[in-house]
Amino acid sequence: MYILGIDTSCDDTSIAILEIKKEGARRRRDATLPNFRFGPSGGGSGIVKLEILSNVVSSQVKLHAKYGGVYPFLAKREHQRNLPLVLKKALTKAKNPKIDLIGVTIGPGLEPCLWQGVNFAIELAKKLKKPVIPVNHIEAHILANFLLSSNFHDREFLKNFVRAFPAICLVVSGGHTQLILMKEIGKYKLIGETRDDAAGECFDKVARILGLGYPGGPIISKLAQKLTKREVFSLCLPRPMIYQKNYDFSFSGLKTAVLYDFRKRKPKIRKSREYIREMCREAQQAIIDVLIRKTIKATKDYKAKAIILGGGVAANEELRKQFAKECSKCHFEHLVPPKNLCTDNAAMVGITAFYHKDKATFNLEKIEANANLKI
Repeated sequence: MYILGIDTSCDDTSIAILEIKKEGARRRRDATLPNFRFGPSGGGSGIVKLEILSNVVSSQVKLHAKYGGVYPFLAKREHQRNLPLVLKKALTKAKNPKIDLIGVTIGPGLEPCLWQGVNFAIELAKKLKKPVIPVNHIEAHILANFLLSSNFHDREFLKNFVRAFPAICLVVSGGHTQLILMKEIGKYKLIGETRDDAAGECFDKVARILGLGYPGGPIISKLAQKLTKREVFSLCLPRPMIYQKNYDFSFSGLKTAVLYDFRKRKPKIRKSREYIREMCREAQQAIIDVLIRKTIKATKDYKAKAIILGGGVAANEELRKQFAKECSKCHFEHLVPPKNLCTDNAAMVGITAFYHKDKATFNLEKIEANANLKI
């Protein structure tokens, strides 16, 4: 089976082609492994072998940098221009296989951008005479964890995976910070989310205050790592909502605290390397502290067996390191995608389409983008 995935949820234009082969349970029988259920509709059991034949991403970061964020209608125009080029590159890299299914992100995201991907998928489906599977972008970030290896349900991974449910999923990106109870693939319950700024937005706004440019997360992470000297300014930022009993987040106040501290400093200090690095580390650690504490609390309260990370902020090296340490201490299973699969990409859309292949439809006129789609 060949699945073509399309993602235009924000400012990255991405198309991927996945090859998925099912290997029967008899061929690889292992008494230590239960039969694996393919998707919520129960499309059989056994082991599957997956290969990402291509996963092409065309980024618009440089284009939007001067705006300090994504300009939706500019992004829409770029998607329209890039989609045919990215498709050609993805097909060429995959050696032009015969596509069986098309998966496309329908939400959540920026509506003008989403529609570009949806309309492109519909036209491609008509041309190829193949069905389309609508994909939830948040679920795709979660299922990106199943792209860990070419044999993504190999023996060791499957043994860990089948005992992971129920799991608590933390999806943390530029536009979303959510805690989700995952009972199994396709069965989710949103238990907490940000009440204002998402963690990624907070990184971007802090970077803007400090004059570091866009996007904020990578540059803040880089500068935080460079802080080697003893702290000079003894910064102490708030950890919003960290001790509240709910599973919600709020990062607007953290950004405001950075702004107030920045404004009270003399111009020379604001521009100093020591102050900027120290503020980067403190702001990053404040975000990490809240994310970890809330996630661990939810995992314990719901008696979950694993923590699954997803989203662009999950590529943050310090976040990954501290989550791994905390999960080890608490004896939780811990899944996080490779860094290149944390950020928006179409491979995660393809694997999500595979698990929802029962939703494949030729009723193309009913496929619609939904910027506020819930999981």
